[in-house]
Amino acid sequence: MPDVASAPVDGVAPARIFGPPVVSAVIRNSPEDFIVVEELGFVPSGDGEHDFLHVEKTAANTAWVARQLARIAGVASKDVGYAGLKDRQAITQQWFSVRRPNRDGTAWESAAIDGVRILDVTRNSRKLRRGAHRGNRFRIALRSDDIGAASEALRARVALIRKHGVPNYYGEQRFGRGNSNLELARQMFNGKRLQRDARSLALSAARSCLFNMILAERVRTNTWNRLLAGDVANLDGSGSVFAVDKVTPELEARVAALDIHPTATLWGDGAPLTRLDAAAVELGAVERCPEIARGLMRARVDAASRALRMRVSGLSIEIEQGVAWLSFSLPKGAFATTVLAEIADYASRSST
Repeated sequence: MPDVASAPVDGVAPARIFGPPVVSAVIRNSPEDFIVVEELGFVPSGDGEHDFLHVEKTAANTAWVARQLARIAGVASKDVGYAGLKDRQAITQQWFSVRRPNRDGTAWESAAIDGVRILDVTRNSRKLRRGAHRGNRFRIALRSDDIGAASEALRARVALIRKHGVPNYYGEQRFGRGNSNLELARQMFNGKRLQRDARSLALSAARSCLFNMILAERVRTNTWNRLLAGDVANLDGSGSVFAVDKVTPELEARVAALDIHPTATLWGDGAPLTRLDAAAVELGAVERCPEIARGLMRARVDAASRALRMRVSGLSIEIEQGVAWLSFSLPKGAFATTVLAEIADYASRSST
């Protein structure tokens, strides 16, 4: 039986696939213990009407940095783009775009923003849109007096994750402190009007909650890393998906090699996207929160697919006195804390 990890979200607690945590540890002892580097996945064109800024921020919120860039450039907030929200209690490197159509330059090299360094400036023909990046690289410290005694077990757990991947749960930060974003969704579905940003947070939390419920059921039945008839399969490292009418030995071999992954529906209008056995699992899981499922359909959010499993690329561990450094890369939309939960019972010293 999988080991339950982390706090439950609406009664559903993510489950550890590989057994109990190897060690109890502290993360985010300081921003230097949690380093995130965005992998953009394309090279800016070098010309066009948008300044592209490669920024390093320390203990700073992505949206707050975007507002500071807009203020310095004298443009509206909507003219600043970024590919994804990055951890606040961390050192993160990511790209921002600032629309400057008449090429009147801003002296970015002298821009002063607390906790922010501008590493590079170039131009691009298009605004940086949410989700435009390929993924993120992480270097994270687990701190504990028990690291040395657990070193062999830590290396063994890392080897399992490298080979098998982990369930692609949404992390607890998606739901807000005390599940506040999910509560906001319930209020919205009951008729409360929300501003655009709050509505986006609420809808995202609602979809994520139902996805985690479906994934938890696939974990319980040991099918999170296996195809079912009627599944929609995802090609690793891409947004390409295809329907699975029949599970063949060839498809099973590709799943075992982490070349393709089963997916679950991100709930919305048209859900479920799966059929047959896979659809039956999804419909059974979301029955636990029918008001959320109905609310997402009434909101006319388009249904989509998300992989049930994620490959943890380049995963390595370095063990020092009292600290284990984990390095790995994840695709966009994946949560580093989901990987950590398979290794350690962790607590964050810094509030996020």
